[in-house]
Amino acid sequence: MERVILHSDLNNFYASVECLDNAALRGKPVAVCGDPALRQGIVLAKSYEAKAFGVATGQAIWEARSRCPGLVIVPPRYDRYLELSRQVRELYLQYTDQVEPFGLDESWLDVGGSAALFGDGKQIADTLRRRVRGELGLTVSVGVSFNKVFAKLGSDYKKPDATTVISREQVPQILWPLPVTDLLFVGRASARMLAEHHIHTIGDLARARREDLKKWLGKHGEQLHDAANGWDHSLVRPAGETPPPKSVGNGLTFRRNLTGAEEIQAGAQLLAERVALRLRRHQLKCTTVQVSLRSPEFKTIQRQKGTPAPTNVSRVIFQCVVELLEGTWNWSAPLRAMTITAAGLVPEEEAGEQLDLFTPQAAVRRGKQEKLERTMDALRD
Repeated sequence: MERVILHSDLNNFYASVECLDNAALRGKPVAVCGDPALRQGIVLAKSYEAKAFGVATGQAIWEARSRCPGLVIVPPRYDRYLELSRQVRELYLQYTDQVEPFGLDESWLDVGGSAALFGDGKQIADTLRRRVRGELGLTVSVGVSFNKVFAKLGSDYKKPDATTVISREQVPQILWPLPVTDLLFVGRASARMLAEHHIHTIGDLARARREDLKKWLGKHGEQLHDAANGWDHSLVRPAGETPPPKSVGNGLTFRRNLTGAEEIQAGAQLLAERVALRLRRHQLKCTTVQVSLRSPEFKTIQRQKGTPAPTNVSRVIFQCVVELLEGTWNWSAPLRAMTITAAGLVPEEEAGEQLDLFTPQAAVRRGKQEKLERTMDALRD
C-alpha cells in the first residue's frame, strides 16, 4: 500500500509572525535579523516584499540594506515563534499521531491511516492550510507524496499557501528537472563534487551509477542516489518521540575578532567544555571532532579528525581542536566565529576502549578526567 506523507512548511515563518502581531509591518519589506551588537547581524527570515528586492536568508544586514534601502529590521522573538509552532503542531495532531518536527516551521505527517476520516492526502493538506490560515493567521505550503524526501520537495515547489501533490508517475516530470541542490541533504560540498562529475539536476543524480556515487561521496552518495530515485523508506516518527542526535555541536560568533593563539584557544576551550557537557547529558561519546572556522570576510574553513578513543571529556576534545587549528589556522589572523562538533557518536555503554599495551596510563588519565568532569557536572546542577 502506497504511503501518504505530507510535509508542511510555514511560509517565511519568523517574518510572518512579526507581520501578524504588528499590523504596521504588513505589506512592507521586513527582515528578522540577529543582533549586530553581538556580531550576529544576519537575515534570519524575510517577507515576500523583502525577497522581491533580493534580500535573502543568511545575508549580512549591510548587504540586505544595500539591496533594499527601505528594509524594516526587527529582532527575533523566539518565545513567540515557539508558541505558535506548538499551536500549529497541536492542530496537525488532530489528523494523525505521526507528526515529526523538522525545525520550528516544518513538519512531516504520515496520514495514510487517516483517509477514512478526513479524505485523501490532498484533501487533508488543503484542510490544514485553511485551518492554519483561518485560526492562526499564518500560511503554510504542503507537499503530498509517497515518501518524506519528495513530500519536502513538494512543499518547496510552490509557495505561498499552496498544496503540491507528487505521485510516483509525476517524479520524472516534476522533480527530476530541479537543481540537485533542491534535494534534502545535498550540501555545498556534495553539490561541488556532483558538479565536477556533470551532475546538476535531481534527474542526473537518479540516472548516475550508484557505484560511482559511492566512490565519490561514500555512503552519503548511495543515500542521495536512493533519495533521487524515490527509494526513501524512512518513517515519520510519532509525535513526542525524539530521535537520538547524530552530532552534538556548539558554535559562537565572538563579540570581537580573536587573534593570537592564547585568545583563539580560550574560545576553543569554552566551546569544547560545552560540547563535552552536552555529550555527557545525552550519555554519548564521540569518535570524531570537527571544527568550523570563520574569518571576518565570512570565509569558512572546516576540518575534522578522529579521537584517540570514544570520549566525552572536554580536555580530549579541546586537544583535537588545537591540533586541527595548528594545521589549519594562522594564529595571527583574526577569527570571527568558531563551531566545534562531536560526531561519530556511540552510547556510553558501548564505548569500549582498546587499551594501549605501551601507554596504559593515557587511558587511566582519560578515565580520571571523565570522573572529574562528571563531578563538576553535578556541582553545576
